[in-house]
Amino acid sequence: MSARSLIVDSLVTLLKTNLTGAPPYITNVYNNVENKIRFWDEVNDFPWISISAGSEQREYLPGDFKWGFLNITFRLYVKDEDSQSKLEDLLSDIELLLDNNNNLSYDTNKIITDIRIVNITTDEGVLVPLGIGEILIQVRYEI
Repeated sequence: MSARSLIVDSLVTLLKTNLTGAPPYITNVYNNVENKIRFWDEVNDFPWISISAGSEQREYLPGDFKWGFLNITFRLYVKDEDSQSKLEDLLSDIELLLDNNNNLSYDTNKIITDIRIVNITTDEGVLVPLGIGEILIQVRYEI
């Protein structure tokens, strides 16, 4: 398996394992997290999180050392009369979870050395009772 796939799979596992509604997190995702793109009209169980790898950049350093910078998108779907509040709770939980797991292992003896949130967007309540959000992160790992 490629590092890209392993990194996304490790993020899926991280969310499934931790977002159970137990403190310090508010949201229970009921294992509704997957490693492929799914659009809101394909989702029946809420909340739902789809995680997918995007573009990747490389940084080449002396001594044949290379960093990989992988962009990863989280698409979040919630359904509630107060969907924006539920979406904000989920966004906050994911942000806290990523901050607490900045050095995430994704393969034997391989770790992500940095996770940065690049962008957070929402539907701003346009689709109530649905709420749709997106988090774009960038992870740095040794190639």
